[in-house]
Amino acid sequence: MHTRSLLCCLFWFAGCGFLSAAETVPPSASASPVFEADVRPILKAHCWHCHGEADHVEGGLDTRLARWLHEGGDSGAAIEPGDHESSLLYQRIADGDMPPGEKQLTAAELETIAAWIDSGATTARPEPETFTEAALFTEEERSHWAFQPIARPEIPATEHPELLSTPIDAFLLARLETEQLSFAPEADRATLVRRLYFDLVGLPPEPDELARIMADNSPDWYEQLVDRLLASPAYGERWGRHWLDVAGYADSDGYTSKDIPRPWAWRYRDYVIRAMNADRSWRELIVEQLAGDELSEPPYKNLTPEQAEALIGTGFLRMAPDGTGDSAADKNTAINDVLAETVKIASTAMLGLTVGCAQCHDHRYDPISQKDYHRFRALFEPAFDAKNWRTANARLISLWSDETRARAAEVAKELKAVNEQRSQELDKIVAETFERELAKLPEELQADARLARETDPKERTDAQQKLIKEYPFLNVNPRTVYLYLPDRLRGFNKKWDERRAEVESRRPEEDLVHCLTEVPNQVPKSFVFVRGDFNQPSDEVVPGPLTVLGREEVSIPVDDPELPTTGRRLAYAQYLTDGRHPLVARVLMNRFWMHHFGRGIVATPGDFGVLGEPPSHPELLDYLADEFMRRDWRLKPLQRMMVLSTAYRQTSRHRAEHDAVDPDNRLLGRMPVRRLEAEAIRDAVLSASGQLVHQVYGKPSPVAPDEVGQIVVAVDTRDSAGRPTGKHVDIGGDEFRRSVYVEVRRTMPLGVLEPFDAPVMAPNCELRVSSTVAPQSLLMMNSPFLVAQAAKMAERVVREAGSEPEAQLRAAWRLAYAREPSPEEVASGVQFLGGGDAGESAAAAEAEGKAASLSLTNLCQALLCSTRFLYIE
Repeated sequence: MHTRSLLCCLFWFAGCGFLSAAETVPPSASASPVFEADVRPILKAHCWHCHGEADHVEGGLDTRLARWLHEGGDSGAAIEPGDHESSLLYQRIADGDMPPGEKQLTAAELETIAAWIDSGATTARPEPETFTEAALFTEEERSHWAFQPIARPEIPATEHPELLSTPIDAFLLARLETEQLSFAPEADRATLVRRLYFDLVGLPPEPDELARIMADNSPDWYEQLVDRLLASPAYGERWGRHWLDVAGYADSDGYTSKDIPRPWAWRYRDYVIRAMNADRSWRELIVEQLAGDELSEPPYKNLTPEQAEALIGTGFLRMAPDGTGDSAADKNTAINDVLAETVKIASTAMLGLTVGCAQCHDHRYDPISQKDYHRFRALFEPAFDAKNWRTANARLISLWSDETRARAAEVAKELKAVNEQRSQELDKIVAETFERELAKLPEELQADARLARETDPKERTDAQQKLIKEYPFLNVNPRTVYLYLPDRLRGFNKKWDERRAEVESRRPEEDLVHCLTEVPNQVPKSFVFVRGDFNQPSDEVVPGPLTVLGREEVSIPVDDPELPTTGRRLAYAQYLTDGRHPLVARVLMNRFWMHHFGRGIVATPGDFGVLGEPPSHPELLDYLADEFMRRDWRLKPLQRMMVLSTAYRQTSRHRAEHDAVDPDNRLLGRMPVRRLEAEAIRDAVLSASGQLVHQVYGKPSPVAPDEVGQIVVAVDTRDSAGRPTGKHVDIGGDEFRRSVYVEVRRTMPLGVLEPFDAPVMAPNCELRVSSTVAPQSLLMMNSPFLVAQAAKMAERVVREAGSEPEAQLRAAWRLAYAREPSPEEVASGVQFLGGGDAGESAAAAEAEGKAASLSLTNLCQALLCSTRFLYIE
């Protein structure tokens, strides 16, 4: 017996005792299926829900241990070792009786169970006498690759060390060489430049920048370019957008059709962009995003810039859809859903695990129990206290200092005085108006009229009411006096409006944070919910990490006496970033790698569990994770290593010998071709047209439906019934800011982004799809936005290249593709610009006083619609 199996047996003997109704054999003794590794996962996925986990075990049969299958339930033994056809378990599954419902076992799963029974229904090791929490996970589950400590591997030797530029290349080339393959040739300079620009800053190079780069003869031109782009402010906008996907960033609550706006969510977006540009340590960023509020003390006044930034970081935990502000939603359900979706975001982002799948029952595939789920959820419950729920506005924290508050109070006091003075002067005007109008009445009526005005309306006699109806001026008041003195009131209102505006202009601008905080000394209890139903709490739980990942020395406080908050999230964040957690650094580096190479080393970035894909290069992933932590958890040094690698600089052209062995390019024997993301496409279009506005940070550019219902960048001018009013509000340059600064409304995705797989935040986006569908082409050909930008691009071409067709063609080519056209492309393009069916010629356009010919505009739109524009080689 293997030493590990022997130790496991001794553990059970000492801790629990063991019974062995099923014969125990070591895993290596036979090629036949073994219960723990092969059969148990099938039963866990399909049977445990009714036969093991619930308080009432159906048919008296518990399928969680092999010996219980031998013992059987109400109908007798479930298996007959050596004879699957006589085994009740096999019969019920094969007949389709079990499991109930549409989801049945696959033929392969049924065959595995049959083979296991026929081989004697063995286990790899003795089973426990009772099914305790410790018995919930098998050795096989605990030994899953992603749960093992990160170990720095040796850099492998290769047959062709001259091809290595960075350690990354050694891992990739060594794997390629096992298949008698190697790297592809290096891509040409123009291809590398465009690739780098879009990967690092999400924009194409401007023509003058491109010309300088192409003319640079220095041997380290590429390294210099990499460093310039990593230092560009646009870098943070590009890479911030990647993390915002994972965080589920949105400027609205979603959940219901009301989709309530979040006017201060943009602060978290800016926090992420700033952090990326500053290359802040991800160790710090993780702590701030999970527990930034616990780094300072409530009530969060007079914060330092660092404390304020940390508080803003907790916006990460406020990104989940939230229906608690909409009276149409069931409040208790909505509260529970906020917590459930927050758990999903935090676990997929930080752990790369689908912890949310254990909300109602033990995870069907990964070693995550339902109790684990609720322990994980308990980390956040003091801040999301369901019994003492706080509305979104009640959670806002002002960053005003005492000095700013005093200034605001002074302005408010002055504004109150202005309003009081206005009210007094208006009352004087009203009184003067009344006396003037009263004097026009017959003298014998004036006393009665004055009395009628001064009498409480509820106590007026019929005669007084008749008098007021006959002479309406008797009811003159501040709201109606303008009817008698329109010119005077117009001037009066203009003069206090101006005064009021002047005073209000001195009021400090609101400075609020959409963040997560706890209420001191308010510590709710946490429970496991039966079947995930919050109305059925059962066992009380305390906060803690996932059992399969926990360490004995790790302790998460229920309520840390040293802190004004519970300290739960802070302790957990510190545990995640202590350098010994097996998942966090792997998950982060896998995501970063994915955005450079088109696919992660683990192709399922949000699922490192059993159902996720195993890593294509596990040693490389561990090397990157370890190097990342050694470099203080900073991204840019690792990115520099990636983009300087031989692997990154390869051409993307296919080679027959490579495709025959590795058709999916998992071994990276060439650079994959990737389509630009939705935001990068829009930004590239605006860049080509010269309309892109580089205004950083701040409130988002608003979105609204246009007259046909298409969502565009515009102020919403619909009436209260949601009908278009035809009004247009000029928002200036806000219309053409980078897409990362465009408002993200969950129910109103920007029309120009949606067909190109813009992320759907439900609750977050772990991995974007890259589809090819007809609406994409229709958008590029017919969208008013694209048509207008093509015209602007044509005007830019004329400004920069003049009216000569070949110069125009070359300029348009550089704007769209960041490279020079080939002689054949020049010839066909010049012919196209000559007129004919394409539209009037440049000469004809000039004669008619047009900025650009129709043929040039059509050419520009064709370039923007092309595959070469939409994809990175």
